[in-house]
Amino acid sequence: MPIATLLSLSLALAAALAAPFAQSETIGGNPGPAHNYVCPHADGKPPLECYFDAVQHLYTMCRNVKSIEIIEFGYDKSTEGSNGAKSESCLDKQKQNIAIPYKAALKEVGKSKPAVEGLHGLQDTWLAAMTQLQWHNGESDDDYKARVAKPYEAFSERIASIRTSIATVETRAAAKKTAAKTAKAKPRAKQEKH
Repeated sequence: MPIATLLSLSLALAAALAAPFAQSETIGGNPGPAHNYVCPHADGKPPLECYFDAVQHLYTMCRNVKSIEIIEFGYDKSTEGSNGAKSESCLDKQKQNIAIPYKAALKEVGKSKPAVEGLHGLQDTWLAAMTQLQWHNGESDDDYKARVAKPYEAFSERIASIRTSIATVETRAAAKKTAAKTAKAKPRAKQEKH
């Protein structure tokens, strides 16, 4: 084949491969949906939903890494020497990965103090859960598995609380807006009667 034909085929292949990447959208500051590693279950949803998904998803990722270390080295030796390096690396990586969705979620809730405080609490809960994935000396297999499964419940409760606080703020804002419209309409109605 002539070089010109090979070059044009290579360019066409490169363009075809790049097309899906060029069309990806941003979700919570992360590329998606085809490349959304951080919040894969929140494609097309607002940043707050991306953050909620990321909390659970990224915890699961590091939990799985820790499980692999435990399978590979056993509970007793899963943190000896460099045996825990994979989970330490996972923790560092996921702290970086969650930063953008977290900031985007804070921006989305704006000045709602209860929602902002709820997000800070959820982030603190997530960080604490991530740092407690290691096995504790003397812990049974069942105790360990129950303990590392527990944070999902805490995440869900905090997420529900944040959603409730946002809904409450939105309901109050709508009620104030309706009351203001009603107050403006009453003087007009009195003027029309005269």
